[in-house]
Amino acid sequence: MNRTIVCFVVEPAKGLCYNLDALKVIMEGEQIMKKQGEISAKPFVKWAGGKSQILCEIRKKYPMGLGIDIKKYAEPFIGGGAVLFDVLNHYPLDEVYISDINRELIHAYVSIRDSVDELVGILKGIESVYLLSSDDERKNIYYEKRDRFNTLKTKRNNSLELAALFVFLNRTCFNGLYRVNSKGGFNVPQGRYKNPCICDENNLRVVSQKLQRVSIICGDYKLASNFIDDKTFAYFDPPYRPLSATANFTSYAQDSFCDTAQAELAAFIDAMSVRGTRIVASNSDPKNLDEDDNFFDILYSEHNISRIQASRAINSNASKRGKINELLIANA
Repeated sequence: MNRTIVCFVVEPAKGLCYNLDALKVIMEGEQIMKKQGEISAKPFVKWAGGKSQILCEIRKKYPMGLGIDIKKYAEPFIGGGAVLFDVLNHYPLDEVYISDINRELIHAYVSIRDSVDELVGILKGIESVYLLSSDDERKNIYYEKRDRFNTLKTKRNNSLELAALFVFLNRTCFNGLYRVNSKGGFNVPQGRYKNPCICDENNLRVVSQKLQRVSIICGDYKLASNFIDDKTFAYFDPPYRPLSATANFTSYAQDSFCDTAQAELAAFIDAMSVRGTRIVASNSDPKNLDEDDNFFDILYSEHNISRIQASRAINSNASKRGKINELLIANA
């Protein structure tokens, strides 16, 4: 059953970037939000390549008429959902569609939407034990929970326990990675956090409210074809093309997103663009390593390509973390 969402705005934070039509929508809805006492939702998981740090640049690509003439939003690679929640926080929309092939991620979204009270209860129980434990005890808890998660995952279990374990592991594993081995088992080691926020109850409840009428689908991005039309703004944030053989963090599912898959996505984006859909897509910039690598420049030659700076957040060598270019691709 399709679900829709209607929401209004909160006071824009410092540094937000909007076009004038969108800003008018925000300011008109702001007073309604204040009267209703609503607050902003933010991603409930840490996610490799999350877009929170570059939201200001992405906002510059939001289409004119978003929330006015463009009343639908689609995000077929939802991940942590930074752009989703930014859109839901600031624009009145009629229909919203999100999807991902990561079954456990989608199950977490659905569980938060449909059973937030029960999920919060489970997470509070895990958090109270974990935070009061010694380092050695925390290590044992983490790996026991990881084994339990993989057992439930293998059985394709849809319990709230699975969703709670997903959130717990995300908040306590190394750098918030989601990576699986060749058998599909989650294999990220424990992170070193003194006081991890395992149950952010306030945000989970706000996220649940925002998701109440959102269509949440587990599946390939191509399924969004049935939703996307000329009244839709669609944001595509696929697994990035690796910059090197040792920088491949795309395996959050058993099947990797190779160059052939990148080309198929580009063809899909072209087809949706022909429909009149307003599109923004993100990816890595191969020119960070090879100035002559025109892979995406060729794939998206019919679109506008911008190069923006982003921090390299995931690297085991701290000396190699810094600013690199990423791509924002837009059809308008």
